[in-house]
Amino acid sequence: MKLRLGLPKGSLQDSTIQLFGRAGFNIYVSSRSYFPTIDDPDIECTLIRAQEMARYVSDKAVDAGLTGIDWIAEHHAATGRDVVSVADLVYSKQSFRKVRWVLAVPEDSPYKKPQDLEGARISTELVRATEAYFSKLNVNVKVEFSWGATEVKPPDLADAIVEATETGSTLRANHLRIIDTVLESNPQLIANQSALDDPEKRTKIENLALLLKAAMEAQGRVGLMLNVERNNLDAVVALLPALQRPTVSPLSDENWVAVSSVLEERDARELIPKLRAAGGHGIVEYPLNKIVL
Repeated sequence: MKLRLGLPKGSLQDSTIQLFGRAGFNIYVSSRSYFPTIDDPDIECTLIRAQEMARYVSDKAVDAGLTGIDWIAEHHAATGRDVVSVADLVYSKQSFRKVRWVLAVPEDSPYKKPQDLEGARISTELVRATEAYFSKLNVNVKVEFSWGATEVKPPDLADAIVEATETGSTLRANHLRIIDTVLESNPQLIANQSALDDPEKRTKIENLALLLKAAMEAQGRVGLMLNVERNNLDAVVALLPALQRPTVSPLSDENWVAVSSVLEERDARELIPKLRAAGGHGIVEYPLNKIVL
């Protein structure tokens, strides 16, 4: 049994490979090949553009793959066919947050809201989802596919655009302003029902989802261990955040205990001096690769 897995080629490629690395899978990509190697003998990888991933998963060309909610919605709008979302993974090419597809117009245009665009030309890569968005608003527009550089289309080649953004900086640099959000998107691990009906492939897909989500949970967090005298334990525990509660374990000296916890990495520098002042000793901060909830 080999699980045929599609990896997104393009903007999500590097961040996806990094996520797999934290999940325990080393992926090696050659600039001359669309078939990366992975250190798991039960997985075969193929690089596929995120825009096409849902189609190839649906057509069973691959068993599973990673792509955004945006392109899943676009595939469904175009074909009426669905894929199964196995895991929701919030990351993007630059950060660990969702991407927004926004409706943007020139800064000096008279358009203030989507309804003002009646009869307008809209340029976007996300054609079907944009058409569905305006259809729900009962606004008649002409949606044109953009092959790229969408931000430079207004005002001469389009009245408005629908474009993906993380921070909005590129839109502002091109003198555009956002008037609405069409949809929010983040990657999903998707599969077709045929693969999920195969017990071995289903187990592999579910295990992969577990490890990827565990790697995401660990992102930006660290573990903290320290020893403390029992009479200072309450003061130390009161300072510690945790996913549930800190773990307290007895030591060979019955007057001392070991305490371990998980916290946001950015909080550690403020917390460690406070723990030391509260009676903590032997404080160790260590990185985390995975957290399974």
